[in-house]
Amino acid sequence: MPKVSSVIVPYASYLRVYEPLAAFPEPERGHWARYARRPGRPSYQDELRRSLADLVPTPPVPVPVHESSDAFVLETDGVVCVCPWRTRLRGWQALGDLAGQLPTPVLDAVLPPVVRRQAASDYEQWLARNPDARPWIRTATWHVPLNWFVLVSDEERCFERGYGDGAESEADGADDAVEAGAGAEAAVEPSGVGPPVLRYRTPMVQARRRVARGLKALRDAMDEGALIDGLTDVGRWLEEFHPRSVVELDYGGLVHALPEELLDEDHSAADVAAGIAALRDGDGAGAGEAYARLVERWRAVRERQFSN
Repeated sequence: MPKVSSVIVPYASYLRVYEPLAAFPEPERGHWARYARRPGRPSYQDELRRSLADLVPTPPVPVPVHESSDAFVLETDGVVCVCPWRTRLRGWQALGDLAGQLPTPVLDAVLPPVVRRQAASDYEQWLARNPDARPWIRTATWHVPLNWFVLVSDEERCFERGYGDGAESEADGADDAVEAGAGAEAAVEPSGVGPPVLRYRTPMVQARRRVARGLKALRDAMDEGALIDGLTDVGRWLEEFHPRSVVELDYGGLVHALPEELLDEDHSAADVAAGIAALRDGDGAGAGEAYARLVERWRAVRERQFSN
């Protein structure tokens, strides 16, 4: 059996916000400034492995006892930006969503009711002391939510083919060494070995502008829908961050589950933009074609979670 530290977790994608150091109060700002200078910082795969390892003991540990002091780091236009993991907060929030995702017998087997009740009580008490808390990272499993693609454009797409036979590259997510002098959309040079990387990065102001334009086009074309609700929620979340932040959509572990040729052909952001533009122009047929391409692509991805 492989060690937990070597297991590749293939199913999660991420929407991250990197805030400039100036957005954080002291002493947290000093912590992240020192952290950004550290070599060999952990990756998103390390965070997932730690979380999975916590489910092994009896009783399992559904959320960490202490909040993570790790973050992803990015330097853009000479400004160091960080995206705190906040694993404990995200664990509590994910725990609240599990009831609608798993059958009760399965959920009870993985996380007994008494464990879930204690975690919910701990979260309620913590939230009373931290009412304005919000995560810097959103996670999705076995897909990328379509509303995330509204925030980015195909021109900001960065796809790096894999090098070698499975070792993780230093370009794994956005969680590696600071890209000194690189812009928000700059690609990372391959480090010799590692999996493929597929991600988008865009300035916060651009992401907010696209949300506003997308919502207007959608609301003009339809009364309601899951895409409108999801995009509204994401837009409200983005408003909570510094205007000089960077937004990143990262396919994360999905690159381990999909053939490189499918990743190379995946231009979902372009399809979403084409669909919204068609709605804006009153072209229902064009919007339908773009939506059909997206549904077919992501249905094939989600079906992989049931594969052996």
